[in-house]
Amino acid sequence: MQRWDRIEAFVEVVRLGSFSAAARALKVSTSHVSRLVGQLENQLGTTLLYRTTRQLHLTDAGTLYFEHCRHLFDGFQEAEAAVHDFHARPKGVLKLTSSTTFGERFIAPLVNDFQRQHPQLEVNLHFTNRRVELIDEGFDVAIRMGVLKDSTLIARRLCERREYVVGSRDYFAQVSRPHSLAELANHACLLGSRDQWLFEVDGVRREVRVGGRWQANSGPALLDASLKGLGLAQLPDYYVEKHLASGELVSVLDHFRHSDTAVWAVYPRHRHLSPKVRQFVDYLVAHIHDVLPVRRWAGLSQQQEQ
Repeated sequence: MQRWDRIEAFVEVVRLGSFSAAARALKVSTSHVSRLVGQLENQLGTTLLYRTTRQLHLTDAGTLYFEHCRHLFDGFQEAEAAVHDFHARPKGVLKLTSSTTFGERFIAPLVNDFQRQHPQLEVNLHFTNRRVELIDEGFDVAIRMGVLKDSTLIARRLCERREYVVGSRDYFAQVSRPHSLAELANHACLLGSRDQWLFEVDGVRREVRVGGRWQANSGPALLDASLKGLGLAQLPDYYVEKHLASGELVSVLDHFRHSDTAVWAVYPRHRHLSPKVRQFVDYLVAHIHDVLPVRRWAGLSQQQEQ
């Protein structure tokens, strides 16, 4: 333990610029701080500080040692703050953004339950299918879908999300079902906000550009169009599961389905995460499956194609 006392004394001397200032911060005598730094230098076998009557100068070894040691004590302070806040009540404004349909159906109920437990917390929910810039627009947390791109944000996986290419039985009564990605060019594809569909081919992610005469930035509108036989659509599981189970929709190209299009909670990378964000994301992870529909449709598409 004496070694940590010596390192702490050295770091405080350098940070504050004098032995006396470090002594006041550590609540010990100046001579004790000087003795600790001297013991550290003897232990390391090198001079860390040049002392004059007016000021201190770091040696090259001292500069190197300080750069390594300062982060240790920063980490200790962060650890103490994290423990202090572990049971702290979340407070302030929690600003959250999510895609519209998933947010309204599944995230909003969890947010409401969380606020019931923490009535002192203010909540601001923003539903949009536009990709929001968290830091620039002042959001604490975003719920994002699919495969995440490299980012400086921290991401926590909430649940799996499966993408299905679906069409109605009426549609397939008029055209044959596609068995390869190239055959999509022969189909009426219903477009969402993007004209590329995500697949996986031999373990590699692949985006396929598709075309059609129908487009909308609304998942429910896309689902309605596919149910009415206007073409093929790529939609996530929570839109189509009951329609696959009932047989209204048929899933195709399942062997090209991407294996990892999850739902994520993302938030800015801070050294010290606020209790409101940490506790809220923990709550989402613990309870998201309480609100999601039970997956009854797994394997239905394979059965339907037989």
